[in-house]
Amino acid sequence: MIGIASAEMAGMVGTVSGMDKTTMGLIAGNRSLPIEFARLARKDGTLRLVAVAFENETDPRIAEFVDEVIWLRVGQLDRMISAFAKRGVKRCVMLGQIAPKNLFDLRPDLRAMRLLWRLKERNAHTIFGAIAEELKKDGIELVEATPWLRPLMPGAGFRLGPVLDADQESDVRFGFQIAKQVSKLEIGQTVVVRRGTVLAVEAFEGTDQCLARGGALAGAEGGAVAVKVAKWGHDMRFDIPTVGLKTVEVCAENGVAVLAFEAGKTLVLEMDVVSSVATKRGISVVAVQVEEIG
Repeated sequence: MIGIASAEMAGMVGTVSGMDKTTMGLIAGNRSLPIEFARLARKDGTLRLVAVAFENETDPRIAEFVDEVIWLRVGQLDRMISAFAKRGVKRCVMLGQIAPKNLFDLRPDLRAMRLLWRLKERNAHTIFGAIAEELKKDGIELVEATPWLRPLMPGAGFRLGPVLDADQESDVRFGFQIAKQVSKLEIGQTVVVRRGTVLAVEAFEGTDQCLARGGALAGAEGGAVAVKVAKWGHDMRFDIPTVGLKTVEVCAENGVAVLAFEAGKTLVLEMDVVSSVATKRGISVVAVQVEEIG
C-alpha cells in the first residue's frame, strides 16, 4: 500500500532535545546539504561548529555558517581526525557527497591507506563505517545528522505537482520494491521504471545520470517514474538519500514524470524552488511509504 494523499508535509517537525549543544564537527562534502545542516544546527542552539572541508568539493560559503573551516584534500584522513581532536570536537556529522572523479583521483595518506587495505569490500557502508571507527579511536563519535535535519525529511502524504494516476501509482509500487532489492546489493538506491519495466538502475554514476538514462529509454512520449529509497538497515550517519532542485530539473529535462522517494528517510533541499519547478514543469514529487515488501 502506498501513502500518497496531499501536499501536507507530515512528519516535518521537531527540534533536537537531550543533545550536547556546545560543539559539533562537520565533515562537509559538496552541494548545499552541509550548509543546510549548519543553518539548522545554529537555529537549534549549537554554540560552536567546526567544519572539515575538501578542496574542489565543498561550497566555500560554508565559512559563513560555521566558526572555523579546515580545508583538506580528499584522502587526508589523519589530518581530518587530528583537526577535530585538537579543537576538542567529541561529536561530528558527515554530510554531502564527494564527486566520483575525485574518489578515483584519491591520494590517501598513510592512515587512509591502512583503512582501505584492510577492507575486503569497498562501498559506502564499509568505507564510511571504517572512517567512523577511526574517528572513535581518537575519541570522536560520528553521529546521525537526522535529529537536526528532520524538518527537511517529508513524511508520507507529501506531494508537489500533479496527482499520480493509477498507472503511475502502480509503477511507484513496483519501482520501490526493485529499488529496495537493488540497494541490498550495494549497487544503488534509485531506479527508473515505466509500465512495469525497469529502464535504469543507479550505480557508481549517481542519481542524475541514472535519471537521464532511464528517461531517454522511456522514449519520446516520456512518462518514466523514478523511485529513490534508503537501503535496508541504512546507516543514517552517512549517505542520507537526498533530492533537490537539480534532481527535479534532470527529471524535467529527460521525460521523467514522477520522482518518488521514501517517506521519513529522504532529504528534500531547496523546497521552495523545488515546489515551483515541479509545478511549472508538471513533475510529481511524492514521499511514499510502502508496507512490508519482504
